[in-house]
Amino acid sequence: MRRKLFGTDGVRGTANTYPMTADLALRLGAAAGRYFANDGANGHRVVIGKDTRLSGYMFENALTAGLTSTGMNVLLLGPVPTPAVGMLTTTMRADLGIMISASHNPHHDNGIKFFGPDGFKLSDVAEAEIEALLEGDPGYAPADRIGRAKRIDDGRFRYAERVKSTFPSGQKLRGLKVVIDCANGAAYRVAPEVLWELGAEVIPVGVAPNGRNINEGCGSTNPTAAADTIIAHGADIGICLDGDADRVMILDETGKVADGDQIMALMATRWAAEGRLNHGTLVATVMSNLGLERHLEGQGLRLERTAVGDRYVVERMREGGFNLGGEQSGHIVMTDFATTGDGLIAGLQFLAAMVESGKKASELAHSFEAVPQMLKNVRYERGRDPLSAKSVKDAIAAAEADLVGKGRLLIRKSGTEPLVRVMAECEDAGLLAKVVAGIVAEVAAAS
Repeated sequence: MRRKLFGTDGVRGTANTYPMTADLALRLGAAAGRYFANDGANGHRVVIGKDTRLSGYMFENALTAGLTSTGMNVLLLGPVPTPAVGMLTTTMRADLGIMISASHNPHHDNGIKFFGPDGFKLSDVAEAEIEALLEGDPGYAPADRIGRAKRIDDGRFRYAERVKSTFPSGQKLRGLKVVIDCANGAAYRVAPEVLWELGAEVIPVGVAPNGRNINEGCGSTNPTAAADTIIAHGADIGICLDGDADRVMILDETGKVADGDQIMALMATRWAAEGRLNHGTLVATVMSNLGLERHLEGQGLRLERTAVGDRYVVERMREGGFNLGGEQSGHIVMTDFATTGDGLIAGLQFLAAMVESGKKASELAHSFEAVPQMLKNVRYERGRDPLSAKSVKDAIAAAEADLVGKGRLLIRKSGTEPLVRVMAECEDAGLLAKVVAGIVAEVAAAS
């Protein structure tokens, strides 16, 4: 069964434009309710969290209407990080978890992500089955079995306690000055609170959401504000989250950024030395830098690659019994602690390494020399397929021929936005720029 509505991370798009309309959200809620309450019994439970986008109110209400119409009882968490939804789905014994967020995208986008009762994101198969139910009988419950909706006021506090429990017992962050950039998103309250409670001097950035400023000039995709704040305050480290706090970038005391590959390299090496890295393996995507792979091989460790998307990383981790994985973009998945990427927990793991080693962030944040890598995004008109154009195919073939024995090339469509991502790695910077520019030009012309 093929999915059309769902991408690599749920359903996503511009708010009030198909598929992200209130009508579709209502029908999707009803379809999900029918899928999870298929025994017809009343009392099934779903938790719903959201980030700080203005459109979140609209989708929260629409999903609630659809879910309660099929007999599902809805527990509304309000603004919480995506990993909090995964955690609370299990601890509150819910049948389903939903996060309303478009992650690192700008405020005018939004999305809907689903979690199963085990706290993990739904499989492609389950999403396809829910999608198929959109066209059928919504299976409305009789009037006396309509579900209820209830606000849960302590969701973020429950999540905060879970996050703090992942920090080494007895250790404190006393003496460390930490810049935390919450991207005006879902973690704008909980992340500074957790760091303060663990003893850090906290300098918050991006903690004044207004519904329209999520990810705007801040967060993991825009770390300049955090870097400037580090320098201005003489901070020891910066932790930059994205809008739903499931990804992170670490900035050292000079403001230099360490991406997900560098964070995973540090964690894999430390966990292996402590005997905590299952099967001596890190799981990452095809986007991760070749330098990471070489670094791990030098440590006697192994890198397994998956398709792009943290859900595919998690699927492979569960299949192989691995406990550490992630993406270069900053999704760090630690299944010992969480069911999905968790930027705050990853940040605490880095801080734990600083406390235990007594080293500066700059001494820990750059474990390997990255092979020169270039990534360009080309936006295309929805409904078009620039990768099918002969000119684009020819440009890709020529680039692959140029890179034989010298590097690698990866061309793919984004699963969450109408973008073609052109990525190449090569030790020869001139050749790298040439092949990427050539492909980008042809994709743009065909878009």
